[in-house]
Amino acid sequence: MADQSLVFSFFLIFTGAAIVASLALYTRQPLLVAYIVLGAVLGPYGMMMVTDTQLLSEISHIGIIFLLFLLGLDMQPSHLLHMLKKATLVAIFSSLIFFALGYSVGYAFGYTQTENMIIGIAVMFSSTIIGIKLLPTTVLHHRHTGELVVGLLLLQDVIAIMVLLFLYSGSGESSTSDTMAQFSKTIAALPLIIIGAFVFVKYVLLKLIQKFDRFHEYIFLLAIGWCLGLAEIANLAGLSAEIGAFVAGVSIATSPIAQYIATSLKPLRDFFLILFFFSIGASFNLGLVGQIAVPAIILALLVLAVKPAAFRYLLSSISESPKLGWEVGFRLGQISEFSLLIAYIAAGASMIGEEASHVIQATAILTFLLSSYVVIFNFPSPIAVSDKLRRD
Repeated sequence: MADQSLVFSFFLIFTGAAIVASLALYTRQPLLVAYIVLGAVLGPYGMMMVTDTQLLSEISHIGIIFLLFLLGLDMQPSHLLHMLKKATLVAIFSSLIFFALGYSVGYAFGYTQTENMIIGIAVMFSSTIIGIKLLPTTVLHHRHTGELVVGLLLLQDVIAIMVLLFLYSGSGESSTSDTMAQFSKTIAALPLIIIGAFVFVKYVLLKLIQKFDRFHEYIFLLAIGWCLGLAEIANLAGLSAEIGAFVAGVSIATSPIAQYIATSLKPLRDFFLILFFFSIGASFNLGLVGQIAVPAIILALLVLAVKPAAFRYLLSSISESPKLGWEVGFRLGQISEFSLLIAYIAAGASMIGEEASHVIQATAILTFLLSSYVVIFNFPSPIAVSDKLRRD
């Protein structure tokens, strides 16, 4: 994409986003919905005014990295560790339930055995970006609900990374021995990265911040460099960039500077997240809607019904209240951006057909939209349409 066309694409996206966001606020609709719809309208399967969705998707991924970094800044390490221990069994059993749900729907509509398994895997995970975007950063992150949501999402991310390694192996990119070596590398890398991050922050990063804290531009630059640097290290080690960014945030969460950094980076995060939701809408092939509408709608409705109920039951089994269980369940009541990646990888490796891939994509978009409505109209969130529920 030439520089001029990239600038023109940004003009269309952000001018269009400003217009549809205004309409959404007047009609009391979630902004996330407006961005996805705008992508579908302007993208290559709509008016074809923005065509390089791959580039936009790669750029927008930075928004997810910043989102996890900011989340980490609000997480006290001791609380997070306690919550991860508590939520492990819930994450494992819920993933098995959701896999069975996706597999059953695929089987009912006559997809192949491999396609059924991929659909089941795609349904296992909830959206990190939706779940965290709709959490009030100054309220729930310091309370039990927010910690529980984050703990479950992080555990799901770890499971998703393992699944992606298997998919890369199945696509012929690596042998079984290479895949096992990658697993060993990943398992060893996580604790090393965590320890290294805390040591670096204590003996280098915080000393630099204390010495030059008068220069706000330098603090801003140092925070971005630390976030993206650890994200890239985690990515090279076989983990996700999101996990690296989260560790980067947690490693400085106990410092007084953490809240200043969080406030400074929020506008940058929102810039990239607009691109993320636009690219989701723009990447969807509207021409296949007729073929995949029925299975996608049925699967989306089942996800929206089963996920909250499953989380409510499983969380009750570890002594959480039913009210909290329902809230966590509805906040995690969608499938994930990892599901989109799984669909792209599996289709590219000819493990599933285009129709099955678009069933996953359509289910993701539908559950993103519908679960956003449920949360925004019923629970505290930064973009709630009700003043009573709006919490930043």
